[in-house]
Amino acid sequence: MTTAEKTLERMRRNPRDWRIEELESLAKRVGLAVRKPGGSHVIFFDPETGNKLSVPARRPIKEPYIRQFLALIAAMEELQ
Repeated sequence: MTTAEKTLERMRRNPRDWRIEELESLAKRVGLAVRKPGGSHVIFFDPETGNKLSVPARRPIKEPYIRQFLALIAAMEELQ
């Protein structure tokens, strides 16, 4: 099991108290692009489909954003 898979599994089990840096690292490992437009949000997007998610960079990241992030990764993996 790779580091990305372990992190995804931990995130699925406990979608609370994650930091934006952890999401950025995981996104890069699974192939999502990361954009920081300079505001208070970070944008994660799949370059192939154009699906995107904007997440506030405040800590801790709330559970609904983590669930949406996991759904974005799952949608990306389905297409591969």
